[in-house]
Amino acid sequence: MISKAKKIAIVGLGLLGGSYAKGLARANYQLIGIDIDLEAVEFAKKLNWIVEGGDDPSLVKNADIIIFALYPLTLLDWVKENQKYFKSGAIITDVTGIKVEVLKGLKEILRDDVEFIASHPMAGKEVSGIKYADTSMFEPANYIIVPTKDNTEEGIRVATDIAKILNFNTIVELDPETHDEMVGFVSQLTHVIAVSLMNSKDNTHLVDYTGDSFRDLTRIAKINDVLWTELFMMNKENLSKEIDDFVEAILHFQKALDNSDIEEMKRLFVQSTERRKLFDIRK
Repeated sequence: MISKAKKIAIVGLGLLGGSYAKGLARANYQLIGIDIDLEAVEFAKKLNWIVEGGDDPSLVKNADIIIFALYPLTLLDWVKENQKYFKSGAIITDVTGIKVEVLKGLKEILRDDVEFIASHPMAGKEVSGIKYADTSMFEPANYIIVPTKDNTEEGIRVATDIAKILNFNTIVELDPETHDEMVGFVSQLTHVIAVSLMNSKDNTHLVDYTGDSFRDLTRIAKINDVLWTELFMMNKENLSKEIDDFVEAILHFQKALDNSDIEEMKRLFVQSTERRKLFDIRK
């Protein structure tokens, strides 16, 4: 496990960065917090999640481990501008939901004497900001480590240890291409579906009549427009293919309905039920 003597910096104290800070502080790690929002820094200090913090990028200079909880493009810009402060030998990781383009961008700019190990906590909420930090969202969630040939065993171990300290349910490894293809289906397509359903017609007059199924299906339609536009555009080839496959499935169901093909509809219901069972949270 990561030594308590290691200094850990978190760059970005929003929902995820704040939740990381809360969880790592609970495990008695001494943390440095960096954010342009000084109110977020003060919030973390007041709760003793960080021992040092501010908006000065040079605060990372003594960190052995740096966790970036930033949007993908902001991460790339931040590293380009401030990697001069990185300690030689530092291990860097992230929380971004897309990997191929992020890794490509970092490979072009990152110093050779530090190591970046990509990670993706499959956890979040439909709210933002450190005041909503919540480590309980990690407990049922998956944590994906995305190593490349440039990573060392130590770098992968650090990412694994972070996931264990934060009590993630499952820790797995994927290559960058497989990760982005997977995310295009299980995360990005589901957001497209929720957004499209809410935008398919003006449904505001149904607020007093809807049931849990509509609320459950559209929960993620409350979406961060800046972040998700970045994620979609950086994975648009995979996402566009998933949309094509989904449209084909919708049209197939519509055909069965129009043709009163009851047996085909029942077959689709049974198949979906069996497939969905596999996604029930494992304890």
